[in-house]
Amino acid sequence: MPLSEHEQRMLEQMERALYAEDPKFASALEGSGLRTYTRRRVYQAVAGFLVGIALLMAGMVAQLIWVSVVGFLVMLGCAVLAVTGWRKGPKPGEQPAGAVRRQARPKRSMMERIEERWQRRRDEHGQ
Repeated sequence: MPLSEHEQRMLEQMERALYAEDPKFASALEGSGLRTYTRRRVYQAVAGFLVGIALLMAGMVAQLIWVSVVGFLVMLGCAVLAVTGWRKGPKPGEQPAGAVRRQARPKRSMMERIEERWQRRRDEHGQ
């Protein structure tokens, strides 16, 4: 669920305060996170895919079927990892995952969430 305008403003204010208070820590948080992890995972999957191709070719040249099958399975596994890692990555313009972490909230029922949204909208329009 995307953040409301008010929540986005509050988040931006908190980020600015963090940068003003401790710029070194803020830049360290900015570099880490889901984007870096995802990029590294995709690169590893591509490297594994290339190893799988090498195994497949080596098995064909040496006429060892089982080496070719292992190479194909390595290629397949790495392709799946690359695609799933790519899909999970944050889209351009989204907040980096390491910048601000939300606290885990307990699961609420659908009716509670609807009632909360209704109350929030009523409060926003009433003021």
